[in-house]
Amino acid sequence: MPRHGVSTRWGHPRFCWKQALERTSGAPGLGLPWMVLSLALVLVLLDPMVLWVPARAHPLPAQDHPTRFHGIVPRLRDAFGWRNLTCPVCKGLFTAINFGLKKEPNVARVGSVAIKLCKMLNIAPPTVCQSAVQLFEDDMVEVWTRSVLSPSEACGLLLGSTCGRWDIFSSWNISLPAVPKPPPKPPSPPAPGAPVSRVLFLTDLHWDHDYLEGTDPNCADPLCCRRGSGLPPTSQPGAGYWGEYSKCDLPLRTLESLLSGLGPAGPFDMVYWTGDIPAHDVWQQSRRDQLRALTTITDLVRKFLGPVPVYPAVGNHESTPVNGFPPPFIEGNQSSRWLYEAMAKAWEPWLPAEALHTLRIGGFYALSPRPGLRLISLNMNFCSRENFWLLINSTDPAGQLQWLVGELQAAEDRGDKVHIIGHIPPGHCLKSWSWNYYRIVARYENTLAGQFFGHTHVDEFEVFYDEETLSRPLAVAFLAPSATTYISLNPGYRVYLIDGNYTGSSHVVLDHETYILNLTQANAPGAKPQWQLLYKARETYGLPNALPAAWHNLVYRMRDDMRLFQTFWFLYHKGHPPSEPCGAPCRLATLCAQLSARADSPALCRHLVPNGSLPGGQTLWPRPLFC
Repeated sequence: MPRHGVSTRWGHPRFCWKQALERTSGAPGLGLPWMVLSLALVLVLLDPMVLWVPARAHPLPAQDHPTRFHGIVPRLRDAFGWRNLTCPVCKGLFTAINFGLKKEPNVARVGSVAIKLCKMLNIAPPTVCQSAVQLFEDDMVEVWTRSVLSPSEACGLLLGSTCGRWDIFSSWNISLPAVPKPPPKPPSPPAPGAPVSRVLFLTDLHWDHDYLEGTDPNCADPLCCRRGSGLPPTSQPGAGYWGEYSKCDLPLRTLESLLSGLGPAGPFDMVYWTGDIPAHDVWQQSRRDQLRALTTITDLVRKFLGPVPVYPAVGNHESTPVNGFPPPFIEGNQSSRWLYEAMAKAWEPWLPAEALHTLRIGGFYALSPRPGLRLISLNMNFCSRENFWLLINSTDPAGQLQWLVGELQAAEDRGDKVHIIGHIPPGHCLKSWSWNYYRIVARYENTLAGQFFGHTHVDEFEVFYDEETLSRPLAVAFLAPSATTYISLNPGYRVYLIDGNYTGSSHVVLDHETYILNLTQANAPGAKPQWQLLYKARETYGLPNALPAAWHNLVYRMRDDMRLFQTFWFLYHKGHPPSEPCGAPCRLATLCAQLSARADSPALCRHLVPNGSLPGGQTLWPRPLFC
């Protein structure tokens, strides 16, 4: 399905890749290696482009990198006459590419051709093409020459296993301890009058330093409502003072309003903050920009929350280029040390020394916020489909999952409960990472009391099941809505009510509340921003509790009750649903996403419709939106 704003010209049967590349280079003698790599760079840049185009009103299917690569191989073979390519010639060709790219001028040469391709294929506005390619080219060339373009990998993909081994994103498994799994033991309901903790959850703040009231909210760039967006047509209103229902992020004043207006939702015992601080202007961000966003928003959170402890997690937008999080074996200027060190400095008042140590190494940590509870903050960029550094090696990056197993086993041994926070939800991860995480959750179901993520910008959840039958709900991950309006949403935040701080507490989620700022009301002349309670989960959905089985049952209730689903759809979009109706395929795909805490696992949705398929041959298996 073509994405909004992205030309499908590159897939047209009459579009000749070879002629286009030669025209772009200015001469037929550009050389095959440079044409191949320039094309590769442009294709990879399509991944971040997912972040830049307006969302549809329902989840869209997405492909893993191997699927995309295998999909373009036949086109490349036809375009460049590779049908007769021999194995020795193939390996010689890609050896030459790797050797040639060690010379700095050739990286610039590849980038120059990629910019021209990006413009010619209408992937983005010309200025965005220019900035994006220049931002990504050094890292992408480094990654591709160390992975996809290595002779063995590339020739294995192009010519088959007799000429090399294509094992990008191959399957792998972490090791679980030999300690037998205890029998499943659902948590007991807290006694009447037992303490309840209120945990503020912030995610996807996306502060836009250049937001400007009155500018065009529907500009040609991937992000609008900002300096450089221009003025709207005279018949259309400009960006609102507090934010806008479009592809826009938030001004600082809206985040200040959110934090200063938290009083009615509090008081809070602690704060979980799962990242994505900078705006979506990902084609022009510098490290200085990212660090300014980190320190500015951290200072703002500390100013308004005072002594309340805050526990952050790393989002995919914190780095630049976006999604670029190399594992720790990448050293020097291309490593993430510049970011992790800055985070450790900014968050030092909130985190103990043991947490700061692993944060500096890999962007993850564990700590004990209260007796009987262990908090684990994961760097979910090490599972991300869009983290191009994982092309080099995607096997348990930074050893994070094996570390997680150690933390969970130690907690089980102590009798502690565990909360996990992170940015990207596990159902959105690379398949092997996601399946390993799913196995870990199943093994430690008695220990895990809560999982909290963001990233999708909408209000949803993911249910986990036992691996043997995929029918017994054993855990649920909550995906909270964003603070930002991107795309066409109200600003919002979440509060979790959790079994409180007392001996024997289950520390499970008892309920949750979602708060929003209605932009239509806030932007009205003379109005002041009024943050308001949108809904309480148990009351609105008629849940007996907030345990996994209740959320599992809710999905099937929504399948059979259209009015209940429409309520969910309204709240899913923070009270501002798209005008496009959500028909049967959209509804079932949305419900399937709530059952899919494990990536690329259609069996999880097998009971939603017979055979997991829809009329007309459509598949039910979705991939929710990436933001």
